[in-house]
Amino acid sequence: MRKPDEGRNRVVIQNVKPELDCGRFPIKRIAGEMVVVEADVFCDGHDSVRAQLLWKREDAKAWETTAMRPLGNDRWQAEFLVDEIGRYLYTVAGEVDHFGTWRADLKKRLAARQELSIELQNGALLLDAAAMAAKGPDTVILRKKAEELRHGGQEAANIALADELAEIIERYSGLAPVTTYDRELAVTVDRERAGFSAWYELFPRSWSRVPGKHGTLRDVTERLEYVAEMGFDVLYLPPIHPVGRSFRKGKNNSVQAQPDDVGSPWAIGAKEGGHTAILPELGTFEDFARLVERARALEMEIALDIAFQCSPDHPWVKEHPEFFKHRADGSIQYAENPPKKYQDIYPLDFESSNWTGLWTELKGVFSFWIDKGVRIFRVDNPHTKAFPFWEWAITELKAEHPDVLFLAEAFTRPRVMERLAKLGFSQSYTYFAWRNTKEELTQYMKELTQTELREYFRPNFWPNTPDILTETLQHGGLAAFRSRLVLAATLAANYGIYGAAFELGEHRPAAPGSEEYLNSEKYEIKVWELDAPWSLKPLITRLNRARRENAALHNNESIHFHTVDNSNIICYSKYAMAPGEDENLLLAVVNLDYFNTQSGFVNLDLDVLSLGPDEEFVLEDLLADREYFWCGARNYVELRPQEFSAHLFRIRKRISTV
Repeated sequence: MRKPDEGRNRVVIQNVKPELDCGRFPIKRIAGEMVVVEADVFCDGHDSVRAQLLWKREDAKAWETTAMRPLGNDRWQAEFLVDEIGRYLYTVAGEVDHFGTWRADLKKRLAARQELSIELQNGALLLDAAAMAAKGPDTVILRKKAEELRHGGQEAANIALADELAEIIERYSGLAPVTTYDRELAVTVDRERAGFSAWYELFPRSWSRVPGKHGTLRDVTERLEYVAEMGFDVLYLPPIHPVGRSFRKGKNNSVQAQPDDVGSPWAIGAKEGGHTAILPELGTFEDFARLVERARALEMEIALDIAFQCSPDHPWVKEHPEFFKHRADGSIQYAENPPKKYQDIYPLDFESSNWTGLWTELKGVFSFWIDKGVRIFRVDNPHTKAFPFWEWAITELKAEHPDVLFLAEAFTRPRVMERLAKLGFSQSYTYFAWRNTKEELTQYMKELTQTELREYFRPNFWPNTPDILTETLQHGGLAAFRSRLVLAATLAANYGIYGAAFELGEHRPAAPGSEEYLNSEKYEIKVWELDAPWSLKPLITRLNRARRENAALHNNESIHFHTVDNSNIICYSKYAMAPGEDENLLLAVVNLDYFNTQSGFVNLDLDVLSLGPDEEFVLEDLLADREYFWCGARNYVELRPQEFSAHLFRIRKRISTV
């Protein structure tokens, strides 16, 4: 091993947190949040060290610096604010603190009543060196103090130990060789909607005011207030592109389509165009522009589904046959998951000889819709496309449009989902739909919020989707829909529902043991009875209002689970503290038994809630306009699934009138 270029760097920096895969990937934050950084910083021997956090916007030339605080056992901590969307960089630097070491030793020598003249002169030399690095009045002060130390005596010792002198020295680093961590770490900073959002999914073709008639984008625009009134801020549309005719699927996924069958929107591409075209039956680009504008006026955004797959009629099949995998007989390989066959879908080949052309075309699809005003994309099955493509495309697109967001629809293996999040997806679908018991929900939330996942994986909880009708919803009745709704909207800051199907409690499976819907909207135009008396719209509206009005529900990390002596009842709290304002503290209590009344005693962790052991407090139920008065840790709850499946309490401390 050859000698290092600078062998006087004695400081070691290690175990920097947060750091993903040795700095390979950026962590994520929302604009306005703090990035808290910790590191082990130490050196050989008994010398003191100083640690600095360095940070900047990626495009800035100069680093900002913040002194790190010692936490004990050579661990240091500091934080910085990321107040703009884009990318930031951060790292850690350390140096031997010769003045701090000298000062600490001087205290020991004073206590031992040792002779100090030489030590004070040594200190004067340190001040001379600091004066050379100092600026302005500090230079004069340091030189003066150095001369006073040289005169010796008790007064000189008092000067050396004064906090004022230490504060001046602290301002100037580089008095000893500086060690900088061997990598720069990155932060991707997104806008607020990446961290807090409520999604509503609808199929435009089912939103005509005339039952059975093919709906249009204009129909959606005219009825958009219906969604806005419930408090959703993201309207998600499945693919709106031309649907292929070849091998078109019929109702209930039949392989034999009838002449009037509309097919699956995910079979993208026809003679009218591909991923940058609109199905003529839905309308025109002018209609789409009006929808985007109307959504913006209602404080909503349009999210588009991007599904990178093609029907046999897609223009790319003729223009770029090399984008697809071919079989031995020369035909293009359609999608298969043996023994299932999907002849209406051609998957793309990411090992194509023209992979660079393929990447450019796919990125161009995003750019096209971004130019049309779309800033949120739900990406269909991203785990079946090449990881390097996503890292390149998302990085390029966010460099050009830092406000664009991507939701990964990837119900797949954990490591694959995590990789997609690291590659740049802003939000991710999760396993929430299949987490049902108190133990499952508790452990899953702890995994998402108390492990490294919290640094980069933003969960988006969906109790149902057009592809997923869980056994719980099939058999639990409306009580299951109510409880799962409350859980999704309060456990996670981002959540969504497959709209009308969820509102109306659609629960009929295509077959026993299947999670597919009977008469699925994926293959036919539906008529939804949105004004049905059993609609969950009132509860959804209340819940979304509570989410908007309570900052505690805008985060995931503050969640804390409280014990209940009944395994069928789950209880958890969240909190938020705004600068200059009172703490916003919420408590959710949910019945996980959808058939029977459940009761029990909640045992609150009062320290988490900042409550005293005998303190009385008010619980305002945000879902039922009721108030309850509790005292201390142990309190009784009772939930009847046919009436109230859950409580969502805002905690208020009682104000004494005495």
